[in-house]
Amino acid sequence: MDTADQLASVGTFQVLKLPLGFIRVLEWLFAIFAFATCGGYSGQLQVSVDCMEKARSNLGIGIDFAYPFRLHQVSFEAPACEGIRMERVFLIGDYSSSAEFFVTIAVFAFLYSLMATIVYIFFQNKYRENNRGPLVDFIVTVVFSFMWLVSSSAWAKALSDVKMATDPDEVQLLISACKVQTNKCGSVYGPRWSGLNTSVVFGFLNFVLWAGNIWFVFKETGWHKGASRSAGGASEKQTGTFNQQPFNQGSFDQSGSYNTQGNLSQPSEYSQVGGPTSYSNQM
Repeated sequence: MDTADQLASVGTFQVLKLPLGFIRVLEWLFAIFAFATCGGYSGQLQVSVDCMEKARSNLGIGIDFAYPFRLHQVSFEAPACEGIRMERVFLIGDYSSSAEFFVTIAVFAFLYSLMATIVYIFFQNKYRENNRGPLVDFIVTVVFSFMWLVSSSAWAKALSDVKMATDPDEVQLLISACKVQTNKCGSVYGPRWSGLNTSVVFGFLNFVLWAGNIWFVFKETGWHKGASRSAGGASEKQTGTFNQQPFNQGSFDQSGSYNTQGNLSQPSEYSQVGGPTSYSNQM
């Protein structure tokens, strides 16, 4: 038996069928999609500058940019439409902090999800020992849920700004030749945003997964189990109290006047013994 078969025989893969393990696997996959779609992005736009003197025109100025979107370092050359002079133009904006923060959270979430899944499968006893594993897992899950929300929101705002800064119509305003009415500038094509839009979607999906998994991780902690035991003990105690004091209809029998378990008997003074003799004497 090779090493892989031995690990498979020792590991408890049934945990992957439970919500706790299954959601961890989804978190691992979605984290990969999040940092891959954002960190691997590269885009291009193209503008044209049509000078009054056609020989100086450039109808295909390509501008490339990529992650981490330090646009202020992206430059291109455009004709000045004055002699043969060329102008170097830089884009505006630095959105690297939001993009790198988003990718960093995705990478660490990927690593933690992978590590947690391995612990669930192969080190289940160590995980539950002294309740430390579930408590650490619970705290980390809460922190990652919050960080996914913050990073996804920040990246969504930064992406909106990146789209505006790389809009071909906005880029034309940075070129000096385009400010002269005798010259004509236009956009050839703009960047494709499907990949980055997908990264934002995966970011918020990761937040939903991590936030939803908080409950399942909390159920593994001693806090939830202790509360369950307390609630169960109180319920059993209340049930025992009712069992010790059953309702008995015969409890209303006081001084022998009423007893449901006995016969309904007339008082002794109404006994028929000696009754007819007493009546004849009165006559």
